[in-house]
Order: sequence, then C-alpha cells, then structure tokens
Amino acid sequence: MSKENLLDAIIEQSKLSKKPTEKQQKIAETAIKMFAEKGYANTSTSEIAKAAGVAEGTIFRHYGTKDNLLLSVILPFLKEALPGMAENVFKEVLTEETPHFRDFLKGLFKNRIEFVIENREIFQIIVKEILYTDSLRQEIAPFFADSVVKRINQAIELFKERGEIKDIPTNTLLKLIMTTFGGFLVTHFVLLPTNEKMDVDYEAENLVCFMVDGIRN
Repeated sequence: MSKENLLDAIIEQSKLSKKPTEKQQKIAETAIKMFAEKGYANTSTSEIAKAAGVAEGTIFRHYGTKDNLLLSVILPFLKEALPGMAENVFKEVLTEETPHFRDFLKGLFKNRIEFVIENREIFQIIVKEILYTDSLRQEIAPFFADSVVKRINQAIELFKERGEIKDIPTNTLLKLIMTTFGGFLVTHFVLLPTNEKMDVDYEAENLVCFMVDGIRN
C-alpha cells in the first residue's frame, strides 16, 4: 500500500466510471495513461489531444490547464478512495506488534514518504493548488478529517492511555505531528526538491527522534 501508484489506481477506476460526455471521458483516460507512462511533466496537452483524437482547444475549453485536467480526475478518486486507503495504511502501521508510540510514528512516516515518492508530481500539484485555492482546501478538508485525522487521534489516545505520551490535549499533539511531518514533505518534495535518492528509513528515524526527543543534546 505504501508504494501504491495513484495514476495506476485511477486508470483502473476510470474503467468503471463515466465522465459527463464521451469526449471528456476519452480526454481524461488518455491523459492519465500518458501521465503514468511518460510522467506528468513530460506530457503536453498537445500530445494528449492528439492521442485522444480531439483538438487541443477542446482540452483548454473543458479544463483550462493541464493541472486542472489532472485535478479533475484525481480529486473524485481521492474522495472515493481516501477512507479505504487510510484504513489500509493504519492497519499496516498500528497493529498488536506496534509496541510503542515511536514505532507507530516511524511506520507511519516511512509509509507516507514512500507513497509521496511514488506520486511525487501529483503531490507537488495538489500542495500548490491547496496553498492558493480556498475552494479546493474546503473541498478536501472534510474527507481528510474523516479519513486521516480521526485515525491519528485514535492512535494518540491509545498511547496516552498506555502512558507513553504527556497529557497534552490530543488536538494539540495532532497539530504538532502534522505540522512537523507535513513541513518535512513540503520542504523535501516541493520547496527544495532533489533528484537524489532518499534514505527513507534514515529520514523517518530523524523525524521520530525530533518529535519524541527534541533536538537538545
């Protein structure tokens, strides 16, 4: 699950769903297949139009930009798939064999870093759009809260009951964790991206140490 490719999953789902028009369906399916094969940055709207058998102006008329075309197929997929994706992730990282809070954190961080690496271009686009588009933020927030925030809160409560975490309000702890980890992902994959291969285990361990132990020597 940690390395699931969103584009491949969307291609499978698109076979079961229909867009408002046959032309839009063809554009969307063609675009996603080309993004998956060539990469988002290496695929132009003119290539998509040619492969879909439409004029490039048709794509601009329906979607405006290549980013909007990608978002138009990703967002409906995420809304439908996010609860199941989140459930699978937490089944992997929070089991009876997860004895301590730091083990849970490291498992969660490794899982999500690998996922973002697999879906780097999509992550960059979604982050950019969320930062600048209020309507998109408001659209995604409820699904994220129900699928992700709720499960992290449950994990925090569990480890608080075990006495591993200070008795700080769960909502405060959640914000600290998400701010630190979210900031790490945005910095590494959006603000200061690099083509160097990341040592995921090393980075996850550093994040855990920072959160659990701080940076004091």
